[in-house]
Amino acid sequence: MSREEIEITLPDGSVRKYEKGISGLQIALGISEGLARNVLAAKVNGEVWDANRPIYQSAKVQLLTWNDQEGKSTFWHSSAHLMAEALEALYPGVKFGIGPSIEAGFYYDVDFGEKTLEGAELEKIEAKILELARQKNEYIRKEVSKTEAEKYFNQKGDEYKLDLIEGLEDGTITFYEQGNFIDLCKGPHIPNTGFVKAVKLLNIAGAYWRGDENNKMLTRIYGVSFPKAKELQEYLHMLEEAKKRDHRKLGRELELFTFSEKVGMGLPLWLPKGTLLRERLVGFLKKAQDKSGYQQVATPHIGHKALYETSGHYEKYGKDSFQPITTPHQGEEFLLKPMNCPHHCEIYKYKPRSYKDLPVRYAEFGTVYRYEQSGELHGLTRVRGFTQDDAHIFCRPDQVKEEFIKVIDLVLYVFSALGFEDYTAQISLRDPENKSKYIGTDEAWDKAEAAIVEAASEKGLETITELGEAAFYGPKLDFMVKDALGRKWQLGTIQVDYNLPERFQLEYVGSDNQKHRPVMIHRAPFGSLERFVAVLIEHCAGNFPLWLSPEQMIILPISEKYVSYAEKIKAILEEVDIMGSIDNRDEKIGRKIRDAEIKKIPFMLIVGEKEAEEGKVSIRKHGEGDLGSFTPEGFADYFQQIIKGALKQ
Repeated sequence: MSREEIEITLPDGSVRKYEKGISGLQIALGISEGLARNVLAAKVNGEVWDANRPIYQSAKVQLLTWNDQEGKSTFWHSSAHLMAEALEALYPGVKFGIGPSIEAGFYYDVDFGEKTLEGAELEKIEAKILELARQKNEYIRKEVSKTEAEKYFNQKGDEYKLDLIEGLEDGTITFYEQGNFIDLCKGPHIPNTGFVKAVKLLNIAGAYWRGDENNKMLTRIYGVSFPKAKELQEYLHMLEEAKKRDHRKLGRELELFTFSEKVGMGLPLWLPKGTLLRERLVGFLKKAQDKSGYQQVATPHIGHKALYETSGHYEKYGKDSFQPITTPHQGEEFLLKPMNCPHHCEIYKYKPRSYKDLPVRYAEFGTVYRYEQSGELHGLTRVRGFTQDDAHIFCRPDQVKEEFIKVIDLVLYVFSALGFEDYTAQISLRDPENKSKYIGTDEAWDKAEAAIVEAASEKGLETITELGEAAFYGPKLDFMVKDALGRKWQLGTIQVDYNLPERFQLEYVGSDNQKHRPVMIHRAPFGSLERFVAVLIEHCAGNFPLWLSPEQMIILPISEKYVSYAEKIKAILEEVDIMGSIDNRDEKIGRKIRDAEIKKIPFMLIVGEKEAEEGKVSIRKHGEGDLGSFTPEGFADYFQQIIKGALKQ
């Protein structure tokens, strides 16, 4: 290989030689013109670059398109710059904070001075964005000195960019220019503005500069963009569907949970129906855990501050925790627990352990508390008090793979029973180029990582592997689930931990009669009950699986004369754990049926003269209509068969 050539390794493992200074876009063009037309960025040795940035050393290169999340992220970040250019053209003198891509779209924080941006102006801004996009201006990267950067933004009078520059080191600063707009930015960006074919500015919010309420409040404009107009229309349709499925809206309508300012923001109050749903979820998982050899434990809602200092949670979560609780005893402080793991370590430690005792599996539905900023609270998905379906497995190193497979089986059982069929498992490993930020020996890490990879392979999971995404204390497996609207949620996690056994000096006596450290596996198929319920509500639009539904049936008497017969039917069904209520309102049967449909009650049992004489009930199924007449026993058999099919393990 000559000095002017470099080797490029592509994702399929093939290695090609190119002249030094080749760009990702040129590599794509050498493969096919079709690919080159769709390349948005290039991933070079794990770092996302501009597609036209020269590569001067041999590298692993992945060409990113709209089909890659990092390609979308680059597209949306570039769209934020395009929106900023449009704003500067329409409102001369505006100043800009930050404008990142987000999970779906982008935003930019803007200082409009004395002006208040009105929602009606968003369409005008959208039109200007598309006008600029059609110019197909290139995104040009330029390295600048700190002095140059400060001079430019001093001339513009933009104190926000100057604030950002102050925290940057000379030699690391880059500008990006497109059309008439220049921004402080580390990139990367798409090749040119012409890729943006459709844009929608979604809403306006307020945001304090640097998130500090002592600073000025800026105007945050949220938007989303696409390479095809059709994709924007599909996205807007999905947003409308998401509004209908919003767990906050359905939570109110189905009477599942509420919030009270007097109780405190971010602290959900579970109503009777929501509590029943929650208890069914807990009972479902407890039953599965019992079969898998878990032992239930219970720990306090608070712990001595020293406990969390030992575990390292105080150092990590101290700023996000509630203030310590002091007692009359001088110097004694307690915390609302941010994690269950330290308590479980102390339970493991209460007596000596032998290698024959392992694995030990402790499970707890333990409520934990974190102080989230009020602006970040969102229904059940972001709260200040939540219950984790926590379990911690203490095992020998040679047991890690087997335990991992068992936990995977449990997670997949949960997904199956709840209708989550589209998921990917992310294997998060340590960064092999920077091992110093992880604890534990190379030997232990190699064994743990191999165990996770082999376990996922043996279970036939669709996986992606992310280097550098492991926790500092060990590798992990996260399940990324797609809901009915195609949105991704991280549900279910399995983590290997060498840190806490070391910090708490956990031990077992091995077959060699020597003391050894156990390996700790953290796992939570739900994650938190609150967030899981929120995702489940939106996934199934409130139409819960029959076994989980808080109100499984409602009996609808045609008139007051048949209420006593309805009560008799209800008693028979409750004997076999089919729970529901009687609608004995003085309303016509059609109204009762409509109301039951709105409440998404799975079965409506209609009783009148004919049913009372024959000892039967007429059954309607939610969303489907009449199923015919059943005896109470016949309906119970039909009902139980549905549940058995759903919960088959």
